[in-house]
Amino acid sequence: MDIRQLRQFLAIVDTGSFTKAADSLLVAQPSLSQTIKGLERELGVTLFHRVGRRVTLSEAGREFEGPARLVVRDLETAEAHVRGLRGLRSGRVQIAAMPTPSIEPLTSLLSTFSRDHPHITFDLNGTFTVDETIEAVRHGRSEIGLLGGRGPLSVADLRVVPLADQPLMLAHSPLTSGITGAEAVDPASLSGSRFIVSHSGSFMRSYVDELIADGIEIEIVAEVAHRNAILPLVRAGIGLAVLPSSWQAFADAEEVGLAPIVGAPALQVSAVSRTEGLTPAAARLLELAAELDT
Repeated sequence: MDIRQLRQFLAIVDTGSFTKAADSLLVAQPSLSQTIKGLERELGVTLFHRVGRRVTLSEAGREFEGPARLVVRDLETAEAHVRGLRGLRSGRVQIAAMPTPSIEPLTSLLSTFSRDHPHITFDLNGTFTVDETIEAVRHGRSEIGLLGGRGPLSVADLRVVPLADQPLMLAHSPLTSGITGAEAVDPASLSGSRFIVSHSGSFMRSYVDELIADGIEIEIVAEVAHRNAILPLVRAGIGLAVLPSSWQAFADAEEVGLAPIVGAPALQVSAVSRTEGLTPAAARLLELAAELDT
């Protein structure tokens, strides 16, 4: 088994197709197919199920993916450490980020980092849950994960760097909501209101569900998968929404008000990474994240 086989295996996993993987790797498809057949013979298992033009991982393939990514990651890390001796003049950092942390603090973090290291590039992948983000880091798909939830995060096998607390706030249209100024809103006063919410499982949605469970009569008028749709809907007067304080600049641009909510919890944002084996660029980015939190 060699690194070429692992990289070609992972290219097929990432593209879902032998043809697309061959194109991305600039190799002939028959050659790629032979490489994978050789890897399967060597391992004694079938890694892919072929369904028409697409392929899916077999159970053995799913088990093999994580270790394969870590081997490739460790090799890239070794290569990056050699490049790092030249002062972080090149390299790439792979980041998995949930929607709100991908706005802030990620924007400020990358802005500060890029001023000092302009030739480092970033590969940003979206995740939607804490567990999904942790698994992306644990299995080597990303070096750093940015996530947010209720309460401090603790993961036994990963390094956790607390970054920010973002209180939940009430997004409203100043023209139609009747809410004025920056005075905190009592949750009980929201009874009878219509709300726009994100998907089930998000921290903001969980808080709205808690208000409903407490007997506050909230009507969910819209459930949206893409959070960038929330502010335009609020501005149009369709309903209220709960968003973290980090959305303030975007709310201002959309002419949407953000008001504090009495007793609302805060989204606690953290960065996670493997405890060792980071590329120099990822290690420096994580150091900067810790510095920005101090």
